[in-house]
Amino acid sequence: MVPSQTELLVDLGLEHAIVGVTKFCVHPNHLRKEKTIVGGTKQVHYDKIKALNPDIILCNKEENTKEMISELEEIAPVHVSDIYNIDDSLELIAMYGDMFDKSENAKRMSTEIKSKLTDFKKLSFDKAKLNVVYFIWKNPYMVAANQTFINAMLSINNFENSYQNVNRYPEINLLELKDKQPDLILLSSEPYPFKNSDIDEIKSVCPEAKVKIVDGEAFSWYGSRLLMAFDYFKSLQNTI
Repeated sequence: MVPSQTELLVDLGLEHAIVGVTKFCVHPNHLRKEKTIVGGTKQVHYDKIKALNPDIILCNKEENTKEMISELEEIAPVHVSDIYNIDDSLELIAMYGDMFDKSENAKRMSTEIKSKLTDFKKLSFDKAKLNVVYFIWKNPYMVAANQTFINAMLSINNFENSYQNVNRYPEINLLELKDKQPDLILLSSEPYPFKNSDIDEIKSVCPEAKVKIVDGEAFSWYGSRLLMAFDYFKSLQNTI
């Protein structure tokens, strides 16, 4: 029931065991043609899931609602992940390895992620730490604040989250940006697909800041996507 976890299952060698996915499970891109689409991450067709007779349903505290998880528990055992940082991600990978008899694959994946993270941390951040606002949604505008995986990834990139004093994903008014005085404003490519026209709108309110569209999957997908995230962050650092 979570796109990043679906990708993780596939990369652990469990594609054959997946019977249902959400419409947002876009990696690998052929999966939605071969598996039953049971809805989204917030609303699902319980009858479709029940008909699949799953042995286990994989959810996430942030992605899926309490009401949805309660309903799913009537169908099959539900495992709910709760991810805030890299350590949580590695713990989930190890847990899936143990749960689904893919421990060796999980260990190899975690070792590679740790290696890439160590390599990225060796980068010389020769510029001052930038104050950053990270937008995830529009209408209403919402940003990633503290107690989020995105916040952890911002920190790894030597960014100071301008909304560090609040938690989760608060709604904001664009006029707030004047008070925050960010050096850099990042617009996520997903879940809301920000476009260049959005850059112009935000620049009109906060002309001093640099505004850039970034790969939302690199900042928020906490599974095997981490194998690609740090290479992306290296490229990002060269453009700011």
